[in-house]
Amino acid sequence: MTTFALRTASPAKTRAEAVVVGVLPDGVLAPGAEDVAAAYGRKLAGLLATIGMKGAPGEVAKVPTAGVIASPLLVLVGLGADPGPDAVRRAAGNAARAVTNAASVALALPADTPELVRAIVEGYRLGGYAFTSYKSKPATPTTPAEIVVLSPAARRGEVTAAVEPAQVVADAVRAARDWVNTPPADLTPPAFADAIAAAVRAANKGLAKGATKVTATVLDEERLAELGCGGLLAVGSGSSAPPRLVELSYAPKDAVAHVALVGKGITFDSGGLWIKPAASMATMKEDMAGAAAVVQATLAAARLGLPVRISAYAALAENMIGEAAMRPGDVLTTYGGTTVEISNTDAEGRLVLADALDRAVEREPDVIIDIATLTGHMVMALGDRIAGVMGDDAVVAEVLAASAAAGEDTWPMPIPEAMDERIRSSAVADLAQYDGIRWGGGLFAAAFLREFTGGLPWAHLDIAGPTFNKGGPTGHLATGATGYGVATLVEWLRSRAAGAPGRAASAPA
Repeated sequence: MTTFALRTASPAKTRAEAVVVGVLPDGVLAPGAEDVAAAYGRKLAGLLATIGMKGAPGEVAKVPTAGVIASPLLVLVGLGADPGPDAVRRAAGNAARAVTNAASVALALPADTPELVRAIVEGYRLGGYAFTSYKSKPATPTTPAEIVVLSPAARRGEVTAAVEPAQVVADAVRAARDWVNTPPADLTPPAFADAIAAAVRAANKGLAKGATKVTATVLDEERLAELGCGGLLAVGSGSSAPPRLVELSYAPKDAVAHVALVGKGITFDSGGLWIKPAASMATMKEDMAGAAAVVQATLAAARLGLPVRISAYAALAENMIGEAAMRPGDVLTTYGGTTVEISNTDAEGRLVLADALDRAVEREPDVIIDIATLTGHMVMALGDRIAGVMGDDAVVAEVLAASAAAGEDTWPMPIPEAMDERIRSSAVADLAQYDGIRWGGGLFAAAFLREFTGGLPWAHLDIAGPTFNKGGPTGHLATGATGYGVATLVEWLRSRAAGAPGRAASAPA
């Protein structure tokens, strides 16, 4: 297991097998690498020019040092013009993939604040991620036993305190990636529910004595039928693998707030009878990323001991085309008693979230956040790297601030008043699940979800774009699942723990 340490040592004198330094566009080394620059002296400019290193983001070069510094290998990573936490996180991720056979690595990137130290640790841990569970002969690069972050502020308490939480968040993101990357035949709703329960047990074993544990309750198809969870049952009706609703509770005695987290967990989405084009199904194992993010954020909060009560819900179903699959024209009744007319069986995520949101409202939390790979409309609007955030202005502002601190891109989107009319356009039910209008589908979906929030403060994250990287690895993002949303949720929970607006925490239900 790789460990991270924070030290004030000189990067030119450290005997780590590789030393990583940042390069700025003006051809000088970034803060943290002054001793290395001094050791090379006037030769540095020529070296950078010879290898074509311009300091642009994404650039990486490995240079044997030939004794100029104590370490045998110098790794140069481009930082771009703004060497802030986002740039440092990406550069550390690039360095992790470049150094594959070193037993020890020293990172001499800008690291004089807690935010920068956190970015280095998270970036390196995430950049080195690879999903190899299904490789018969996976590559076996040497994993460094220790990663040393060199910082002039290493003795400052707030800087030192940033290391362990960063590892907790990075590990939670990696675990979410593993779930999303798992083939859908091996992560059906029952299998995913079992995996969540196992993860909760493992997390609880790792907590310090006396720490608050997380409890998990799995509702199977029989219990869902007893409760009247029509959304989950309808979506799962076409699959041989029945739906599940997993409910987590983390209730520390010193909680200063109570929040509910709700995640969409469609383990595979064929589109149902409104079947997707074949090419659109290729990555539909990713459609449970919201549930993965909610679970891992809750477990991370427990590991960090955050004084925030969390009621979390993972709504799990597989949207298939079996003989009992829901049909356009069907009407279902959600857990809260709302009737919904089905018009598009490929707009299934909002149906499972409706049941879970209804359940969350019963716990009377201060605020609700749901997160889901919900609509292709949001990808068309914002691209594949940015999530849309909708809901109450105050909660949306909190989420935007948390995502900026976590290094995950988000953008606020509206819920126009016209959407209220559209979601009530059904002639036979309380709500229309879909109205056939091409435009504004992501906003329509958010307006639909709002109907199940009981008037509580709420925000909705549509993460359909950034949750899966179809291209090559870049920065701290691997190919495939990104684990998007975990870091933002944890950061938002931290802000609530620090006293963000909210009612006093209620007693556990």
